[in-house]
Amino acid sequence: MEIALYVIIFVLLVIIVFLVLRPRKVEVPSIDELEAKLRFALASADSVKEIHDLLADLPRDVLNSITRSQGTRSGKLNELLATLELTKYDRLFYLGDPIDFVGIDYKNGIDFIEVKSGRARFTEDEIKLKDLIECKMVNYVPLTVRRISIADEIPPGEIPYQDKD
Repeated sequence: MEIALYVIIFVLLVIIVFLVLRPRKVEVPSIDELEAKLRFALASADSVKEIHDLLADLPRDVLNSITRSQGTRSGKLNELLATLELTKYDRLFYLGDPIDFVGIDYKNGIDFIEVKSGRARFTEDEIKLKDLIECKMVNYVPLTVRRISIADEIPPGEIPYQDKD
């Protein structure tokens, strides 16, 4: 029995040595394949980082969105409430953008009115309009409209006036 055991162990050792020493067929991937896999891995890492950054900024972005929405609503409400304070004008026109109101007081002049609240800032268009007004670059341009819908500028000396009865 001992001899059979030695024979089995010897046969197993021969098989193990044969398997270890036999030449194996190893596939070496091409350089292009390796490069493509490496690019995919790097792109995946960048994508994961981008997603992580987006998720990290999500609470701040949601809060900003809600705050901006409330700011717009409160701004519209403030404009509405401002009309109650603008009763000194003979005529009041609501424009909304880039200026909120134009108030006309026939004795004192015309006011361009922009309603702001809290930390609201002037937009670029509002600043440009303010500069034009301060530089006195405001004009009165009367137009006549013909039936074919073409507008012509009326020379300053020929402005027709209607008498109010």
